Formats: sequence, structure tokens, C-alpha cells
Amino acid sequence: MSLAAEMTVTLRLPTRTLFEGQATRLTAVAPNGAFGLLPNHVDFVTALVPSVMTLCLVDGAEDIFGLDEGLLVKTGHSVCVIALRGVQGDDLGSLQDTVEESFVQMDEEERQARSALSRLEADMVRRFAELQRPLP
Repeated sequence: MSLAAEMTVTLRLPTRTLFEGQATRLTAVAPNGAFGLLPNHVDFVTALVPSVMTLCLVDGAEDIFGLDEGLLVKTGHSVCVIALRGVQGDDLGSLQDTVEESFVQMDEEERQARSALSRLEADMVRRFAELQRPLP
């Protein structure tokens, strides 16, 4: 494997790609603690816990992301992060507000979807019970 000054990072959510670009450094948090990756780091796979992930971009800027649980896979000079939920922020203060707002909204939508699914399941069970009754 050749030495590289940057790595390709892709951050995917279930519904979209949140980030795709070049970075010189990545920091994130696994179940056993925080870690950092550089472009020439050995191939690596880990679970991610709800936390903040930072990327140092090629131009020197830093991007921060609030992530829910997920998975990080580094192969060669490519890093793929898959997270259940995630948001991008400008700074830690605004990121906290964005995370709270977005995740609370998602939790409410999930609660409504689960409620609708429960009603559908109950209706299906009721209809099957009606089918089993003998005809008069």
C-alpha cells in the first residue's frame, strides 16, 4: 500500500449520504473509547457509539458531526461510516442544538410509525380471529 496524505471519507445514513470528501484526520468514539485515524492507518473496523465525529479536511477546515450508533470501516485510503442518525454542525454549541432538535423529531416520527404498525397488527389479528369463527 502506498503512503497517502489524505483519505476518502464517506458518511452514510439510511436515507442519504451526509458527507463525502477528502480528509487528513478523523476522530470518533468506539465502545472502548475515543480514537483517531490518519490516512496510512492500518485497516480497521469498529462499532461507533452516539458521539461527535470530527474530520480535518484537506484545506485545514474541520467538520463535526453528531452521530447515533453506527459502524466505521477503514480499508486502504478509504473510510466508510454508516450511522443510524447523524447531523452536521458548524461548532459544538450549535451541533448540540441541532442534534437535540433533529433526534427528538426523529424519535417522535419513529413513535408514530410504531403506533401505526401496532394498530395494523391488531387489526390483522382481529380479522384472522373473525375468519376462524364458524359460519351461522
